[in-house]
Amino acid sequence: MATLVLDRSNLELRADGPVLAVYEGGERRSTVPLKLIDRVVLQGTIRLDTAVLGRLADAGIPAILLGARSSRRVAIVVGRGHSDASIRLAQFHNALDPAWCAAWSRRLVLGKTRAQLRLLRGALDERADARKPLTDAIQSIERTAASLAADSSTDLDRVRGFEGACGAAYFPGYCALFAESHEFRGRNRRPPKDPVNAALSLTYTLLHFDAVRAAHSAGLDPMVGFYHQPARGRESLACDLIEPLRPRADARIWNLFRQRELRREHFTIDKGACLLGKAGRERFHAAWEAYASLPRRWLRRQCALLVAGLRGSGEALLPLEADGIDEV
Repeated sequence: MATLVLDRSNLELRADGPVLAVYEGGERRSTVPLKLIDRVVLQGTIRLDTAVLGRLADAGIPAILLGARSSRRVAIVVGRGHSDASIRLAQFHNALDPAWCAAWSRRLVLGKTRAQLRLLRGALDERADARKPLTDAIQSIERTAASLAADSSTDLDRVRGFEGACGAAYFPGYCALFAESHEFRGRNRRPPKDPVNAALSLTYTLLHFDAVRAAHSAGLDPMVGFYHQPARGRESLACDLIEPLRPRADARIWNLFRQRELRREHFTIDKGACLLGKAGRERFHAAWEAYASLPRRWLRRQCALLVAGLRGSGEALLPLEADGIDEV
């Protein structure tokens, strides 16, 4: 199964029996059998009708629509829902339990901090020139993670405070891995203002899309999280699930830049927003698809474990360290 990425202007996508047909300028250019598609990513000026969306939904193929030039998500289509409503009822019940949410969130953030430390420690072996910022970040995160592990509070704000402290320590070390020419000083978005942030935003958008799909397929409600509390227009459970994966995504972006798969010339600045151009997006999607099966498999496993726990047939508090996923 593969990801179908359409990233060209003036394309039209039509449903034609068991295939999707791609047209350009009114001429049929190619066809893709639905049975070979696992997900669809659409970016640019692409025309399609409700028949295409209906066919994708019937086949259980999710689609994400991105902004014409940016990584901003416009919409997600996930298809039919799971038939067992009892899973969602149990999820809603646990979402209202402060002690359960705090326990989930503590494991979640600890998993994220361990992944941050793994990335920074690995980078320390390769980047002697960045030893000071990397060592400072590692030591600070280690202290904060130890305090979080020892904390038994059910106050989510305390957990968020620990995560914020780790993030404040992590990004100076992570920024030190990139060339000065990328002007990467820390995380920014909406819009991203530098090449690294533009690449991170696109990565997190696609990772979030996979988390929405995994939760939906497992019968969970992607909107109802435990650490990220429900908020209008946000799939909070998907936000929960990708937290331990973010440092892995960060490592992938570092690799793309240091191997010069992504370069400064692949990006442009438009009204303060840094945009990844078409040539850069082609490189990005090829590299991401070569790696993405690992986090997708992990997301499916975590959702299955959560469902088993909510049903009472397994441990609901997940091992959220994302073990088994390579750093790079």
